[in-house]
Amino acid sequence: MDATSLAIGAVIGILVGVLIGRFLLEKINKERQLELDRKADEILKSARENADTKVQEAERKAGQMVEKAKKESEQIKSNKIAEAKKHFINKRKEFENNCKKRELKLKSSEDKALERDKISLTREREILKKETAVQKIRENLNQQLELVEVKLETLNNKESEYLSQLEKIAKLTAQQAKDELLKNIKDKADAEAMAYVKDRFEEAKMSANKEAKKIVIQSIQRMAAEHTIENTVSVFRLDSDDLKGQIIGREGRNIRALEAATGVEIIVDDTPEAVIISSFDPIRREVCRLSLQRLVADGRIHPARIEEIVAKTKKQIEEQIMEIGQRTVIDLNIHGLQAPLIRMVGRMRFRSSYGQNLLKHSIETAKLCAIMSAELGLSSREIKLAKRAGLLHDIGKVGEEETELSHALLGIKMCERHGEKAAVSNAVGAHHDEVEMKFIISPIVQVCDAISGARPGARREILESYIERIKELEQVAMAHDGVQKVYAMQAGRELRVIVEADKVSDNKAEELSFLISQQIQNEMQYPGQIKVTVIREKRSVAFAR
Repeated sequence: MDATSLAIGAVIGILVGVLIGRFLLEKINKERQLELDRKADEILKSARENADTKVQEAERKAGQMVEKAKKESEQIKSNKIAEAKKHFINKRKEFENNCKKRELKLKSSEDKALERDKISLTREREILKKETAVQKIRENLNQQLELVEVKLETLNNKESEYLSQLEKIAKLTAQQAKDELLKNIKDKADAEAMAYVKDRFEEAKMSANKEAKKIVIQSIQRMAAEHTIENTVSVFRLDSDDLKGQIIGREGRNIRALEAATGVEIIVDDTPEAVIISSFDPIRREVCRLSLQRLVADGRIHPARIEEIVAKTKKQIEEQIMEIGQRTVIDLNIHGLQAPLIRMVGRMRFRSSYGQNLLKHSIETAKLCAIMSAELGLSSREIKLAKRAGLLHDIGKVGEEETELSHALLGIKMCERHGEKAAVSNAVGAHHDEVEMKFIISPIVQVCDAISGARPGARREILESYIERIKELEQVAMAHDGVQKVYAMQAGRELRVIVEADKVSDNKAEELSFLISQQIQNEMQYPGQIKVTVIREKRSVAFAR
C-alpha cells in the first residue's frame, strides 16, 4: 500500500467517524429534550394543583374577612347611632335652655321698657310745669320792659333838655365838644404811646445786645479748635543721605521727572537726611511726599517708575479724600449728603483759607452753628440744618470748575445742584451778604464763620494773597494754545510751562515763553522777577512682544 491509499483511507475513516458521532449526538439531544419536556409537564401540573389549593384558601379567608368586616360595620353603625342620639339630646337641652334665657331677657326688656315709659311720663309732666312757670316769667318780663321803655323815653327827653342848656352855656354844639375832647385825648395818648415805645425800644436794644453777646461768648467758650497755620513746604525724612543721589538721578533726570509729574519744587540741599517739598497746593505736596515714600521703599527710582508711582498715588489720594469726607460727615452726624458734596468736604482737608485749614474751619463753624442754634432755642430740625450749612458754607472754595463766580455763589449753585434744602443753600450763598438772607439759620452761619476766622492765630492774610497770586500765574499760562501743564515754582519766582510736542515747535516754544512773560508783566503785580521756562519733550514709545 502506498502513502496515497493510506491517506485516502484515513480521510474516509475520519468522515465516517464524524457522521456516526453526529448521529449519536442528535439521538442524545432528542432523548434529553424528551426528558426535559416530561419534567416541565410534571412541574406545570404540580403548579396548577398548588394554585388551585391557594385560590381555595384565599377564597375561604376572603369570606371570613367579609364576615368580620360586616360585623365591625354593624357595631360601628350602632355606636354612631347611639352617639348621634346622645348629641341630639344634648343639643335639644341646649336649645331649650337658650329659649328659656331669651324668654327671661325679653321679659326683663319689657319690664325696662315699662319703667322707661313711666319715667318719660313723669318728665313730660315736669316739662309742662316748667313751661307754665316760664310763661308766667315771660309775661312778667314784658311788663317790666314796657316800664323800662317809658323810663328810657323820659330820660332821653331830660338829656336833650340838659344838652341844649349846656350848648347855650358853653356856646358849642354837642358834636363840637365831643370832637374837641376826643382830639385832646388822642394827642395825649399819642405822646404817651411814643414815649412808652421809645423806652421799650431802648430797653429791648440794650437787652438784645447783651443777650447776643452772652450767646456768642457761650458758643465760643463751648468750642475749642486748633489754630495752626498751614505751611507751603513739607519735609521728607530720609534714612540716609545716600538716598539723595538716587532721588536726583543721573544729570538730575529723576528729580526733573518727579517735579514735572507732581508740579512741586523739590529742594535737595545740605539739610541732613531731609528733602524739602515746596508748593502752594497741599494736594500736590502730599502726592509728591507719598510718591517719594514709595519710591524710596521700592528702591527703583527712574523716570518711568516715577510716572507710574505718581499716577497710583494720585488715585490713592482721591480715595483718601473720599474717606476723609465720609468720616467727617459721620463724626458730625450729618446724613443724606450726596457723594459729590462728600468728596468736596474731603478736598477741604488739602485747602487752606488765609492759612487756616479749610476742613477744620468748616467743622468748627458747623459745631458753632449747632451750639448757637441750641442757645437761641431753635427746633432740632433747624439745628441740624444750621450744622449742615456750617459744614458746607465754604464748599465753593474747592470747586473744580473754572468760573468767575465768588466761592459763596458757586457754593449755593453746587448745593442746589445736589439737592440740598433751600435753607442750607441760602445760608451758603448769604454768609458774605452776596444774596438776601431768607432763613433764620443764614445769619447764624455768617456769625459762626466770622467767629471761627476771627480767633487769635487762626488766619494769616499774607498766605491767602500769595496763593491767589500763584493761581493767577498758572491761569495766565494755561490760557495759551498747546499748553499741557503749568507749575509755579520757587514761591512764584519761576513758572514752568509743559507744552504738547505735536502742537508747539521749538521756535514756537521760544515765542510762547516771551508772550507769557510779557502778559505777566502787563497784567499782574508781583515782587522781583518771574522766570518763565517752556519745556517741550518728544517721547516715542514702542512695545516688543
